[in-house]
Amino acid sequence: MPGSYSIAVLPGDGIGPEVVEATVKVLEAVQEASRGLRLKLRFGEAGYNCIEKYGTNVPKETLEMLRETDACLKGPMTTPEKPGAPPSAAVTIRKMFGLYANVRPCKSLPSVQSLSPNIDLVIVRENTEGLYFGEEFEVSPGKGIAIRLVTQAASERVARLAFELAVKRKRHVTCVHKRNILRITDGIFREAVFKVAENYPSVSVDEVHVDAMAMRLIKEPERFDVIVATNMFGDILSDEAAQIVGGLGLAAGANIGDDYAMFEPVHGSAPKYAGKNKVNPMATILAAKMMMEYLGETEAAEMIQQAVIEVLKEGKVRTYDLGGKSTTQEVGEEIASKIMEISS
Repeated sequence: MPGSYSIAVLPGDGIGPEVVEATVKVLEAVQEASRGLRLKLRFGEAGYNCIEKYGTNVPKETLEMLRETDACLKGPMTTPEKPGAPPSAAVTIRKMFGLYANVRPCKSLPSVQSLSPNIDLVIVRENTEGLYFGEEFEVSPGKGIAIRLVTQAASERVARLAFELAVKRKRHVTCVHKRNILRITDGIFREAVFKVAENYPSVSVDEVHVDAMAMRLIKEPERFDVIVATNMFGDILSDEAAQIVGGLGLAAGANIGDDYAMFEPVHGSAPKYAGKNKVNPMATILAAKMMMEYLGETEAAEMIQQAVIEVLKEGKVRTYDLGGKSTTQEVGEEIASKIMEISS
């Protein structure tokens, strides 16, 4: 039987409130169609708009709300780039809740331009260390140093999640690194992945240097299943992977820890489009689908996935990035309508 869940919703900045509004319509339709599923949506503040008001991207009240919920749906948020600015809301939440794995599916969808019709891979990136650890110093004018932190414990932890995912998929893990140059840090990561691999004899494991991986994602993306990488390498590769199956408007991501998870579209807040009701909400809607999977509501997740596929197949309701003229809210309403049709 479907359960009852408390969901934190952070609309964010720029186009965030619009894509989240469309996604809420879809979640309301799923709740109605599931007959027993209960989603208590709790809205909170976070993002660029909070900095002047609270001095941080994520106010204390929002963090307290997150602790009281089962999962978080986060809209895109603007992160200031100037030195000394607060860290991004995503980084703050990842650190606070130990969300050590970023999971980014990359799958060919119907009626969407893709390099191959058979792409179905997932990039799992370590989420707490690497160059994104965020410690930088200017040791003298014009000379800066950044710390690239890689530990065996964190590397093994994210590797285990990658192998657990592979067991449920095509049983193939590819370890991406640059150990020939970054011999210590990437050496630690590579050895941790292969150590974990010993506990998964049914999963094949190989390794590819990150520069070669960037090429092979273009040349032969259908050959990969689960790709595991350090923080920055995984971030770059996952954006590349999103583009080969239709772009960031369809790319969803999960930030997963042992006790909590946050789900979000991987695109930015696109301030120039704010308030224009024109951007594609499917990435956020697919993030909600991943959230339902995380909560164990596989039927609800399948409803969302199937509704998105049906809308794409029909091709009548599409935003500008997919060659259409539909609005953000029209796409949300159409997917919600499809969910009701599927359930009837």
